[in-house]
Amino acid sequence: MADTAKTLEDRVWDALRGVRYPGMSRDIVSFGFVERVEVEGGDVVVRLRMSTHKPEAAEKVKGEVEQAVAGVEGVVRSAVDLHVDKPSGGGAAGPPGAAQQQAVSADPELIPEVDHVVAVASGKGGVGKSTVAANLAISLARGGYAVGLLDADIYGPSMPTMFGIDERPRLQGNRILPFEKYGVKLMSLGFILDVDTPVIWRGPMVMRGIQQMLADVEWGVLDYMVVDLPPGTGDAQLTITQQVPLSSSVIVTTPQDVALIDARKGLAMFRKVNVPVAGIVENMSGFVCPHCGEETAIFKKGGGKRTAELLETAFLGSVPLDPRIAMGGDSGVPIVVEDEDGPHAEAFQAIARSVVAQVAENADQPKLSIV
Repeated sequence: MADTAKTLEDRVWDALRGVRYPGMSRDIVSFGFVERVEVEGGDVVVRLRMSTHKPEAAEKVKGEVEQAVAGVEGVVRSAVDLHVDKPSGGGAAGPPGAAQQQAVSADPELIPEVDHVVAVASGKGGVGKSTVAANLAISLARGGYAVGLLDADIYGPSMPTMFGIDERPRLQGNRILPFEKYGVKLMSLGFILDVDTPVIWRGPMVMRGIQQMLADVEWGVLDYMVVDLPPGTGDAQLTITQQVPLSSSVIVTTPQDVALIDARKGLAMFRKVNVPVAGIVENMSGFVCPHCGEETAIFKKGGGKRTAELLETAFLGSVPLDPRIAMGGDSGVPIVVEDEDGPHAEAFQAIARSVVAQVAENADQPKLSIV
C-alpha cells in the first residue's frame, strides 16, 4: 500500500533513490544524475543527465529507472528522457539533482576500477584522523583487499611522513605511478610540493588537484580506496564530497565534548550531500600505563559510542592512546606495522572489519570478512 502522506512525485523520488550507478554503492539521486521529475496526473517523466564515458552504463541506468518508476503505485504512464554528456578534463559535468541542491555532481568515471571509496574525516583537526586513515588502509590491505590511500588533506598532507617516503612520484607516459608500501598504493600532494610550500587554494583549485590525483594516477583495480580528507566542514571538504564518488565515510573523534560537537557537524555534512556514514571511530580513548597497567581516561571515555547512538550511526571502535602511535607516524612505521599483534593493531583490524560490513550494507552487497 502506498504512503498516502506522500505525493506521487515523492514516491517517484523514493523509487529513484533505489537505483544505483553500475558498480557503485551510491544511488543516481545522490550522484545528481536526476535533473528533474515531472508529474501530471498519473503521467510521469524522469529527466536524466549523466556525465560518463560509458553509454552502456547510462542505458542500463535508464532501463532500471523505467522499471522502478513503472512500479510506483499511482503511475499510469511513464517515460525516461536521458541526456549523456561526455566528461571534460576528467571531471563531472552534469547539473545538480533537484532534491539535493548540489552545486556539482560526482563522477564515477574518475576511478572506474575502484569498487569502494571510503572517506576518513573529522570535524576538527588534532583528533588523529590521518593516523586512523593510514592504519585503516593498512589493516584493510592485510585483510586481503587491494587498497589505495589518497591523501586529500590538501593543506596539511601527512602521509609521506607517516609512510616514510620522501621521493617524487615517477611517470609512465602521462600517468603518475603511485607509491606502494605496506601493501597500500599511496598518493599525496606532499610528494609533489616542497615541505615548506604553503597551499593557498580556493575550492576550484582544490578540486582540480584532487581530480588529478584520482584520474591521472595509475591506481589499477582496487577493492577500497581510503581518502584522508582535510579536517573541518568547509568549502574544500564539501567540494571533495560532492565530486568524488564516495561509497561511505568514517568520522574520527576523541572522547572530549568539544571534539564530539565537531564530529556531529562532520556527520551532518556527509548526510546533507547523501554520502552514507559507516560510523564513528573514537581515537585516544584511554591510556594504559605500561608500568602498572592502570587505565586513565585522559580525554574522558565513551563519548564516541554515545554520540554514535545519539546520531543513529554505527560505533566502529575505539583506539587507545599510546605514545608509540605518534612515534610510529613520525618515523614512517604505523602502529599496525610496528606491533602487528598488539592491542592497537587488533583495534584497527576490528575497525576495518566494521567498515567493510557497513560499506557492504550500504551497497546492499554480501558482507565480506577480514580474517
